[in-house]
Amino acid sequence: MRDVLVPLMNNRYAPTKQRYPDEGRRRWQLRVLQEFWNSNPAPPLPSSINVEDESVTNLSKRDDDDDPLDELLTDVMGGVLIRTDYSDENAWQVFSTKLKEAEAELSGSPSEAQPETDGGASASQDVDMDNDADEGEDGDDSDDDEAEGKLIKVINPEIPEEQAIFQNISNLRALRLFNDVDIRPAPVVPSGSKRISPQNRLVDQAGWQEIYTGATVWIYDKQSNTNCSVKLVSGEGDIYGTATGDSWRAQVSHVYDLQFNMSFSGMKITFGGADRWDYSERKRNMEEADKL
Repeated sequence: MRDVLVPLMNNRYAPTKQRYPDEGRRRWQLRVLQEFWNSNPAPPLPSSINVEDESVTNLSKRDDDDDPLDELLTDVMGGVLIRTDYSDENAWQVFSTKLKEAEAELSGSPSEAQPETDGGASASQDVDMDNDADEGEDGDDSDDDEAEGKLIKVINPEIPEEQAIFQNISNLRALRLFNDVDIRPAPVVPSGSKRISPQNRLVDQAGWQEIYTGATVWIYDKQSNTNCSVKLVSGEGDIYGTATGDSWRAQVSHVYDLQFNMSFSGMKITFGGADRWDYSERKRNMEEADKL
């Protein structure tokens, strides 16, 4: 949690938890953060705007609080792929088969291709969704995967009551279900450009941007039925003007390679600097941002 939120979180988290006992950690944090946005916050200090990793403080009294969906994440070491459309079972089965083939292809690679996992040996990489992921980085051992957790866990509820939780959810809703919220200074405004108007917390509000951290979120939606692609959801804007919750589509054959490289090789999806977000999707996220 960013230092600027610590006083508010210390004062308001416990009362919020007491007032809404049937919710969970992520929603309690969102409620407190809503108070931050409503408080007309001061902009970030100039010294923090260009800092990649601003000081982060963990509050121990929140660490042990449960969240309703935490149990789904206990065996995840990479991302979750959420099925949000249930209108075409045949298409889903075709997609599932291809996803398993991609997983088998990755896990069947030579063991010597396994990456360093201490975080010190990998350099960040950029990748265009239209290109294949680096072929040399696709080593993973199936036994290790079972021991440490799933690289990608598929969330495919089968009963109507559970399907209703995920059906046609927005990218932002998916982030809020499986990730923890935070803020950061918004990306630097390019020279000659203006700040967005009206302001929005997913891009820039008072110089801050709402972001989400945790498992990578992939979404199988209605469009997936026709082209076997899924959305890769961004937990924060990459450059000024892009928004938290933006997403880009990846073919099922690339999903495991991309997740592996993001998880273990420090790869960042920047799409060659191109802004390929979907307007209607971003508009929906922005409209939902103030709705908890």
